[in-house]
Amino acid sequence: MTRAKDLEKLGALADLMLQHRLGQMRQASARLDRSRAQMTAIDKAAEPADLPEMLAGLVACDYRRWADVRKAELNTVIARQTAEAMAARAEAEMAFGRVHALRGIAAKLLGKR
Repeated sequence: MTRAKDLEKLGALADLMLQHRLGQMRQASARLDRSRAQMTAIDKAAEPADLPEMLAGLVACDYRRWADVRKAELNTVIARQTAEAMAARAEAEMAFGRVHALRGIAAKLLGKR
């Protein structure tokens, strides 16, 4: 009986860890999605309205210069966030495997009795 109770406690702890890891994975994915959305928004810049052609050209040139710098920064952020999201997914997969293994052990233990 002690084994079954200990296994039940381990299962509950493993479930909590799984929920925690899944939450971390969701947060990492959300951060990555936000950064990707920022990158997309940079590409969809509005055209300057009601400006003389020469001034509009200068504004567009300044925007492209700023956009290039911002994209370089975002590419670094996206690379880091992609690695974090992949690591969070791997940790969630490991936690899921633990839960699954503990449930299998519990089923065998309860089935033998």
